[in-house]
Amino acid sequence: MLLVAAGLLLTVAAGGRGSPTGDQESPPGSRFVCTSLPLDAAGTGCPLPPVPMQGGALPPEEELKATVLQLRETVLQQKETIGSQREAIRELTGKLSRCEGTDGKSAAGAWKNEVGKGKDTMGDLPRDPAQVIDQLSRTMQTLKDRLESLEHQLRANVSYAALPSDLREMLQRRLGDLERQLLSKVAELEDEKSLLHNETSAHRQKTETALNALLERVSELEKGNSAFKSPDEFKVSLPLRTNYLYGKIKKTLPELYAFTVCLWLRSSASPGIGTPFSYAVPGQANEIVLIEWGNNPIELLINDKVAQLPLFISDGKWHHICITWTTRDGMWEAFQDGEKLGTGENLAPWHPIKPGGVLILGQEQDTVGGRFDATQAFVGEMSQFNIWDRVLKAEDIMNIANCSINMPGNIIPWVDNNVDVFGGATKWPVETCEERLLDL
Repeated sequence: MLLVAAGLLLTVAAGGRGSPTGDQESPPGSRFVCTSLPLDAAGTGCPLPPVPMQGGALPPEEELKATVLQLRETVLQQKETIGSQREAIRELTGKLSRCEGTDGKSAAGAWKNEVGKGKDTMGDLPRDPAQVIDQLSRTMQTLKDRLESLEHQLRANVSYAALPSDLREMLQRRLGDLERQLLSKVAELEDEKSLLHNETSAHRQKTETALNALLERVSELEKGNSAFKSPDEFKVSLPLRTNYLYGKIKKTLPELYAFTVCLWLRSSASPGIGTPFSYAVPGQANEIVLIEWGNNPIELLINDKVAQLPLFISDGKWHHICITWTTRDGMWEAFQDGEKLGTGENLAPWHPIKPGGVLILGQEQDTVGGRFDATQAFVGEMSQFNIWDRVLKAEDIMNIANCSINMPGNIIPWVDNNVDVFGGATKWPVETCEERLLDL
């Protein structure tokens, strides 16, 4: 726009001073003549500056930055040019209108009036072309300086206020997309780091657990080899009637609807051998108890209900004892040395054995795991204490008693690392099954 205005000024000035070629200078006092130009003359006389093209492929960030700078410079140039030449355009438009609407005499009179009023008109331009060019050069330099100043200020303030709203929104969207991509990548890296840390911790914990299990197993084997030939070839000795000698089974019972308990024992204590074992749960200290107390016969207690068993085992010899029970009708059976000596029913019928209790060898519990009574303590030796979660067949019990088979309990097996002793109770190697048979 600035170049078009400057070209129009030069054309008008040249038309008032000489020939169309501009070789001769017009005599003083001559007036200006407005001459219309063809439509294609502006395109040939005022070429637009070429728009720089991007050379070569650039990364998206650099391309966006270059685009922003180019758009910023273009907008600033257009805004400054429009602001500086708005008044000149209005004045030139008015002069052209007067040229087209009036004759030469009236136009010359109007120009005299305009000059007399001191306004900036076409007749006020210097008559020397060199002065016109010099004035235009100074104007262009001033505009250039102001443009550089505005560009520097814009870069310093990092403000996009001069950009059009739609372009500003587009740039903000692009920057928002880049920021979201960056945050997403950071989040992915954090997730990968956390996952790697968790996998490493889990692997380390799994390795430590396996090593601990191996060390515990090695310790058990070393302990078993140093004391007994086999993990189950031991007996627990409780030689005194006290309230502090006892053994404890490390494992507990699950909920049971039937069970079989078998053990070898030897005792000559009187009156009564005491309590070979007891199982107590919260709320019921007598969940399962086998006891011979005072001059009473040996008794089986289930949920504090009592059944007297026809067993006779206080002669100081090894005896194999098995007791079966089922919650259906409370049926029970008593075996001694492989033979069934008694059976009965209605012993705590339809009552399931509660889980999570404490199983004690040699003492009767008044609370879970404690409050032992010395008068009810077992005196003697016991071995091969096993519990199954079903009623064993009579032939299986006979085979266990006569040493034909070795059948550990599937709920509580008799193994060294499952039995702890306290208060002076001891573990000793036990006689072989055949030696125990000879003792009958």
